[in-house]
Amino acid sequence: MVDIEKAKLRLQSVKDELEAFSELSSDARAPVKLDQQSVGRLSRMDSMQQQAMAQAQERNRQRDLVRIEMAHRRILEGEYGYCANCGEEIPDKRLEIDPMAECCVGCAD
Repeated sequence: MVDIEKAKLRLQSVKDELEAFSELSSDARAPVKLDQQSVGRLSRMDSMQQQAMAQAQERNRQRDLVRIEMAHRRILEGEYGYCANCGEEIPDKRLEIDPMAECCVGCAD
């Protein structure tokens, strides 16, 4: 049986971490400014590529935040820890690795 209090703590920990990374990376996602004076620094293309990677990481963080909210809903509905496809209990080890998991390993394939 899944320890719901432990799951809530894990979910909150992941959420806090995601929000902290999001805040730290806000400058990296900002529009790239053309700096004609800086010679020897990263080129504008490199800066744009780094910006694009930071934006992709932010999209992944936002997706995970939505998954966390969905997991909280499953907790409230009493469905957390059970596979959304087959209804079997999701092993606690899987939920330790991914507390937002909706499916057991068999159904996730």
